[in-house]
Amino acid sequence: MIKIKRIYEAKSPSDGYRIFIDRLWPRGLKKENAHFDLWLKEIAPSDRLRKWFSHDPKKWIEFRKKYLEELTDRKKEIETVKEALQKQKIVTLLYGAKDEEHNNAVVLKDFLN
Repeated sequence: MIKIKRIYEAKSPSDGYRIFIDRLWPRGLKKENAHFDLWLKEIAPSDRLRKWFSHDPKKWIEFRKKYLEELTDRKKEIETVKEALQKQKIVTLLYGAKDEEHNNAVVLKDFLN
């Protein structure tokens, strides 16, 4: 099972294995307070795509399409998440964006499912 959650939210036993999937560290959060098992920044959208999107919901459809294209080239990182799923049964993808509907974790979860 794959879940998604903002990294700022408190850790829960139901989170399972926690993977932070952003390229940049979120503002105002200390690493020791994040409680993640793996920081897989290589699976995040490219800097170019991230900057272009800039969390603008109007660009969501195009961002989603472009990020899905990028994910097809991230075989090693996708395999890392799939291996965690096999071992842990529950994996929570952590992201830093404020928008809970328009972020890379939503796209990645759909891609993995």
